[in-house]
Amino acid sequence: MKVNNTTPGLLIALSFFSLLKGSAQGPHERRLLNDLLRDYNVMERPVANESDPLLLSFGVTLQQLIDVDEKNEQIVTNLWLSLDWVDVNLRWNVSQYGGIRDVRIAPKYLWKPDVLMYNSADERIDSTFPTNVVVQHNGSCSYIPPGIFKSTCKIDITWFPFDDQKCVMKFGSWTYDGNSLDLLLSSDEADLSNYVVNGEWDLIEFPGVRNIIYYTCCPQPYVDITFTLHIRRRTLYYGFNLIIPCVLISSMALLGFALPPDSGEKLTLGTYFACTMVMVAFSVVMTVVVLNYHHRNSDTHEMPRCIKSIFLVWLPWVLRMSRPGRKMREKSLMFNSKMKDLEMKERSSRSLLANVLDIDDDFRPAYSTPGYLHVSNDDNAAIHSCIITQREISAITRELRFITNHLREDDDAKEIIAEWKFAAMVIDRVCLIMFTIFTMVSTFLCLFSAPHLAA
Repeated sequence: MKVNNTTPGLLIALSFFSLLKGSAQGPHERRLLNDLLRDYNVMERPVANESDPLLLSFGVTLQQLIDVDEKNEQIVTNLWLSLDWVDVNLRWNVSQYGGIRDVRIAPKYLWKPDVLMYNSADERIDSTFPTNVVVQHNGSCSYIPPGIFKSTCKIDITWFPFDDQKCVMKFGSWTYDGNSLDLLLSSDEADLSNYVVNGEWDLIEFPGVRNIIYYTCCPQPYVDITFTLHIRRRTLYYGFNLIIPCVLISSMALLGFALPPDSGEKLTLGTYFACTMVMVAFSVVMTVVVLNYHHRNSDTHEMPRCIKSIFLVWLPWVLRMSRPGRKMREKSLMFNSKMKDLEMKERSSRSLLANVLDIDDDFRPAYSTPGYLHVSNDDNAAIHSCIITQREISAITRELRFITNHLREDDDAKEIIAEWKFAAMVIDRVCLIMFTIFTMVSTFLCLFSAPHLAA
């Protein structure tokens, strides 16, 4: 029981002594920093032999794709740079400094590589935040500065909204060549473990490559690390808000050719669609042509033989169209035939009457013809009665002939109007088929020519 009572006291005492021991680390770290930075020169390249290049391991961690500015051809990303190198001037014996294995030092007190983004569009060029450099006892330095990087990017919107963009980010030393500072790629691809998914763009890949370039001005090699951000636009938003409405409007434009010209709404409908796209504007032009054909008559226009052959014979045969009002024209032709039969019967009656009375069928008076034989009074009365009857028949015949000619002219005029209206119907049908085919073909070509349809 006594041991059990003293156990908590021993634990408290041990904890107290451990705190005292930990607090003793302060003077060791202070002394270590003073010793490390006493004769340290931030301008000196920290290598054991000046003829050897300093090896710098470089990598990138992508946190977020913030913005893609298609107009200005720029992208904004949140990146963490990872720079690792060995500084021979920052080494110490762990046992001489209380077991301290690493320290954090502000970058302004140390030499650090002047690695920048070559294609930076930021006004400050270097947009990283100067975090501390973690220095190990063997001289290894780890510098991971975060930053919001604005870089240039050549935007290609040929296949918008089914487009892919590849944006290059080129990093390298601004002043050191490859013989002084050799960049090594820490990984073939950027670290994407903490990437925040973007709502508009899908991240396909973010590979990196090490390049050695010899410029004409200088014989020394220059090393850079280039990362290529491959992103793909998400098409769901544009599909619902752009593609589908355009397809529907294009399809609705085709309905204008299905409206009858007498409705008076074709031109109004076409004017509305003319404000949406070029194809609809062309449909308005064709609608005007159809209306012009539809309202032509025999007084103003006569259909040429070539137009009649194309729009009344060949195209209707190809489109399997029949001319309306065919039965009415057949009835009109039957009426004209009956009138001709009536006229023939009237002429026959006149000839028969002349034969019966043994006189000329024109019933001219006897005294008007020289040498004509005299007839009796009874015969003269009969002839006079026949002449009166024949005059009445002639008057009726003239009236019937006038009515027949008038009806025939009216039928001819109606025939011409019907031909123009039928030509307008044929043009309407041709436009409907052509625009339907054009809409379907162009839609499928635009969709299936894109690199991808969905992201």
